[in-house]
Amino acid sequence: MKYKHLFFDLDHTIWDFEANSRTTLVELYEEMKLKERGVDDFDLFHKNYLAHNERLWERYRKGFVKQEELRVKRMWLSLLDFKIADEPLAKKMGDRFLEMLPTRTILFPYTIEILDYLTDKSYELHLITNGFEHTQHSKLKHSGLSSYFKQVITSEGSNSLKPKKEIFDFAFQKTGATPDESIMIGDTMEVDILGAINAGIDQIHVNHLTNEPLSINGKLPTHTIYSLKELERIF
Repeated sequence: MKYKHLFFDLDHTIWDFEANSRTTLVELYEEMKLKERGVDDFDLFHKNYLAHNERLWERYRKGFVKQEELRVKRMWLSLLDFKIADEPLAKKMGDRFLEMLPTRTILFPYTIEILDYLTDKSYELHLITNGFEHTQHSKLKHSGLSSYFKQVITSEGSNSLKPKKEIFDFAFQKTGATPDESIMIGDTMEVDILGAINAGIDQIHVNHLTNEPLSINGKLPTHTIYSLKELERIF
């Protein structure tokens, strides 16, 4: 077989971040009595949170914000949208969110089945994720995914972030993989796919959002799939 080492992304690829974060924010909204504090539209609060979170993660990837700042500021900005300037509340929400979120277990369809399929075919499965060490391992544990992955490479543990080549070099060192026998499986063109291109390995774009293939810097990924089940036709 051409590939031996399959490197998966976690959030938005196999672990459904949007669904899990929404479930967590609903509980947080009730627990913190946010409606009584002036957050009168949960759907708008959730939409704004996702937008702030994405922008802050982009800044985190570029080294403009630190880990702790990201955790608090995404809540702070979401509260500010409702004219609530309460930093202690934002910090409390950030802490509780990170306690609750990793216990969520919503996966994309066919996740367990495809991981069983690939394991049975003797592929070595690993993760390369920009998430935090404790948080990502907790997600894997609660979702029943830990046993599938031989190595879990996080941005925190590697001191680098996708799409930088260095996190992939760290992954090769940890796993003993070489670029020619490796492939990256992820959902984000600017992070997973560009990172794999930078590292000189093939890529599979898991496009859960559209029905059209996407490109990055004028290049199409090696493969594009629209459901995890389609990995069966590649492997």
